Amino acid sequence: MKKGIWRSDWFAGLTISLLIIFLSNWGTFDGIERNAYDLGVKATAKTPSDRIAVIAIDDVSIANIGRWPWPRDIQAEMHHILRKSGAKVIGQTTLFVDPQIDPGLHHIQDLLTFYASSTLSADLSKIKNRLPADLRKLEEDLASLGEQLMLAEQSLNTDQILALSLEEDKNVVLAMHFSLGQPIGRPDAETPDYIKRNILKNITNDPNTNPQNNTPLPAVAALFPIQELSPMADSIGALNAYPDIDGAIRSEPLVIDFFDEYYPSLPLVLAARSLNLNLDDIKIKLGEGVQIGNLYIRTDANLQMRTFFYNDVNGIGAFQIDSFFDVLQGKIPASKYKDKIVLIGATATGVGDSMVTPIDSSMAPVVTLAHSVSSILNEDFFIQPEWSEYARLGISLFLAIYIILLLPRMSAGVSASFTILLLAGLLGTHYVMMTQKGMWLELMSPAILLLAGHLLLTTKRYLLTEQGKIQLDAESAESNRMLGLSLQGQGQLDSAFEKFRKLPANKEAFELLYNLALDFERKRQFNKAGSVYAYIGDHDPKFRDIKQRTKRATAMEETVILGGSSSSSVGGNILAGGDDVQKPMLGRYQIEKELGKGAMGAVYLGKDPKISRVVAIKTMALAQEFEGDELQDVKDRFFREAETAGRLSHPNIVTIYDAGEEHDLAYIAMEFLKGHDLVRYGKADGLLPVTKVLSIIARAAEALSYAHEQSVVHRDIKPANIMYEPESDTVKITDFGIARITDSSKTKTGMVLGTPSYMSPEQLAGKKVDGQSDLFSLGVMLFQMMTGRLPFQGDSMATLMYKIANEAHPEPSSLRPGLPKCITIVINRSLAKDKEKRYKNGAQMSTDLRKCRQIILQAQQKKKA
Repeated sequence: MKKGIWRSDWFAGLTISLLIIFLSNWGTFDGIERNAYDLGVKATAKTPSDRIAVIAIDDVSIANIGRWPWPRDIQAEMHHILRKSGAKVIGQTTLFVDPQIDPGLHHIQDLLTFYASSTLSADLSKIKNRLPADLRKLEEDLASLGEQLMLAEQSLNTDQILALSLEEDKNVVLAMHFSLGQPIGRPDAETPDYIKRNILKNITNDPNTNPQNNTPLPAVAALFPIQELSPMADSIGALNAYPDIDGAIRSEPLVIDFFDEYYPSLPLVLAARSLNLNLDDIKIKLGEGVQIGNLYIRTDANLQMRTFFYNDVNGIGAFQIDSFFDVLQGKIPASKYKDKIVLIGATATGVGDSMVTPIDSSMAPVVTLAHSVSSILNEDFFIQPEWSEYARLGISLFLAIYIILLLPRMSAGVSASFTILLLAGLLGTHYVMMTQKGMWLELMSPAILLLAGHLLLTTKRYLLTEQGKIQLDAESAESNRMLGLSLQGQGQLDSAFEKFRKLPANKEAFELLYNLALDFERKRQFNKAGSVYAYIGDHDPKFRDIKQRTKRATAMEETVILGGSSSSSVGGNILAGGDDVQKPMLGRYQIEKELGKGAMGAVYLGKDPKISRVVAIKTMALAQEFEGDELQDVKDRFFREAETAGRLSHPNIVTIYDAGEEHDLAYIAMEFLKGHDLVRYGKADGLLPVTKVLSIIARAAEALSYAHEQSVVHRDIKPANIMYEPESDTVKITDFGIARITDSSKTKTGMVLGTPSYMSPEQLAGKKVDGQSDLFSLGVMLFQMMTGRLPFQGDSMATLMYKIANEAHPEPSSLRPGLPKCITIVINRSLAKDKEKRYKNGAQMSTDLRKCRQIILQAQQKKKA
């Protein structure tokens, strides 16, 4: 290789192209491809089938009927109601895999056994004609007792009641579950005949369309409905979720291979029965798809259908969902289910696992089932064409040629235009193919190749010109010096400081900066003078009397910024002699020491000398951030917010004592809290016990609920604004109302103060926020304090804001294995993008947190016992 070839543009383009193509084939960008797929699903609009209805075992039903699982005669009663209403087919998602025996049934059966084997039921009949009248009466009573015992057994045998209901209804499809995996031996037991009657037999394996001899997903074990129920059901279908590597559900396995016996999925059976078709009418084409009557469902090689998930319209769900209890009580007329496919399943908190789908981060399994059935009936599904991989490789090769041969020959402007056009073409093709054709092409890896190649060559060109830029900077140093002196002469000291800092750090520049600091002192801007001295000291600590100047500026800054009483001069509040500085006053409070600094001011430990009350004083230098009419408006808002926060009286909200203004410095005097904020407990090496975190967040939720009832929204819930003292187990929320003020302030670069890591999607979008926004922020805190990391992270502010607004948070248990499921449920609900699916108020969230904590404590006690 000739010297210098490795530095050429074409060689850099070749290197990045080979690297990206290799990483793409390795699966590095699969996560980005899935995110693009989910966006395509959300952007596609289709109408769901109106033949599907969902009856939900929801929180209301459990609250009224009792703890889950219910006696099975309740399910039988629901089947009876739906049968009378004319429901076409009923899909039962409850897995009846174990017998349900009422505690009293054992006793009844023991009594029946005793009665049948005793002389009470046998011997008396032999001497019937010889017994006196009183003994004959005894015989009749004993016979009646036997009948009543048998009736009691029948009423308590809920499995038998449900079995009789299934036999009578003749339209109920039960669910069975398979454990997916590649078997390495034989099954543990022979599959019962009543299960084998559900085997699919109409199988086609065409070598032309299935050259790899692909089969459905294999299973190693199964959970079947109990023998008493299975023969009575219309049929049985597999209820299996097969998540992607990121845990999201995007496809539905239509057929399961259980030791070379093919069983249909529950949505496949429901779709067939709704069309008056039997299992024999389902035709399987291995490696290609499934046909039901005139419907043909294209699948992947393993007979998985890429389900279409229907978006909500104007906040209304795609499918009607009714409460089980309301239907059972007749509050919802059963006639609405005539000719419907009725799906019965759990949506209640803690009953079943919620699923992550392209449109919802917490979807109940029965709702996912509804989407799958509708996808089959409407033939709404996505396919990945056989030629998609060839298309991806072809596009990648074309882009590699563009990067290697064409891009190096273009100017920066032309290359940027072409790259943008090509990128828009890739994204547009992906969008159109999904929304219009129902096809998914993996075009994100070619898009990454295009961007990476362009950025690499652009960066390379920039680095090669950096040496020329250094020379240019040296030539402009004189211009900065002259311009800085001119600005200083005009009194624009801040701008002059910016120019002088661009000069080379030498003695000449330090002389200019030293004189500038003296000008700041003459204008009594000691904090800015201190910044200039600090800049000089960082480069040359021995320059002139820089140490003394820095120390004096700091002392003057603390005194003059805080100010004294109206009767005190500035000089009386600084050096009394030597290095001693008198304690300054802020209003009627004596300042003891600085506790910390924030974005717009500092927090001091203060004392009210009249009543010896120790307080914390938060200051805000509003005059440094605002001016003119805007300053007055912010001041008015500051005191309104302080007054509103001062009306809050709650054991978990910091108490506000006073607010005032002195020397353009606004301040709030509040309860002094021991302990520290919760920031340290959000790190992986400092996590608190799970039950302790639940207790802290529950109290914070109660405090927010109280504040929201008073029409006060915090707007800036984060660990730094919640104080905790471990010794007394005290929790206090601080800074109510401060967020509204800081939202009005911008730094010199225009960036809003603070971080959006804890903000809700609606807050980032600039919409009007309410209490549910605070609960989203509290949910972010709960996630962080449980896992040691934030749920949404990004390399840039834009990326972070996009993830908060559009992407689902990771499953907490994936970051901290063994985390109780009830915690995940609370986190999922509090972090819902849609406010309608989020907690309505803090009281609801606190109740769920306390329930979860109680469940964990009980489990721990049982484990100890």
